[in-house]
Amino acid sequence: MDAPFEGVEGRRRKRVRMSSVIQKLLESLRAAVTGDERRLWAVTCARVLGLDGIAASLDGELVWFSDATGARLEDVQFILGQGPGLLFQDETTVEVPEVSRLLASQWPQFAAEAQELGIAALFVWPVRLGAAQVGTMTGYRRTPGPLTPQQSAEGWLVADVLAQHLLNHWPAVNGSGGRRDGPGHAGSVDLHRAEVHQATGILSVQLGVPLPEALDRLRARAYAAGQSLTDAAHAVIAELPP
Repeated sequence: MDAPFEGVEGRRRKRVRMSSVIQKLLESLRAAVTGDERRLWAVTCARVLGLDGIAASLDGELVWFSDATGARLEDVQFILGQGPGLLFQDETTVEVPEVSRLLASQWPQFAAEAQELGIAALFVWPVRLGAAQVGTMTGYRRTPGPLTPQQSAEGWLVADVLAQHLLNHWPAVNGSGGRRDGPGHAGSVDLHRAEVHQATGILSVQLGVPLPEALDRLRARAYAAGQSLTDAAHAVIAELPP
């Protein structure tokens, strides 16, 4: 992350004069070491982009969020298999400036959940490493309306720099079977759905079904109980005998 803007500013979609505020924000990402510091960085990032919150997911893992609403929004998309974060076919920002009007016919369950969370507008940027999309960064607002061109372009900058940061600090397994980094290590990435994967494996064995079906069963439990997927996973794990 010594040169966070290399290969970024030249892209067509980011032909915008970077404000000093966003530049300082991106440069400060390296200093976000603890969980609280990472959360504060995300909150500041959301405000700079004119959003009330943001969350980022990589390969189905929730890895970065500014607040509980942003985290819950990602969870709802993962549970329902619905939402703008699942739309990407090209390199454009998905903008939903009015959730109540634009999502109700396409994703009625997701739209209802988003509105219950008080979300009026959604914006999603792909998180990319080179040509490959590895995840999404989702921002939300509690008031309807589109992004400005500046906000949309600077969102791409944030998503690119965040992608490189997350890749550099993704938890890895060392030769002895332990994690090389993780919570408490400088710049580490916390995997918020580790319990979900564990519970999916437990259900797969208990029910004698493949892992994808076990995950669908866990999603159904979470949705029926009005729980987050993590809470539903905790319940499954807690049912194991001591």
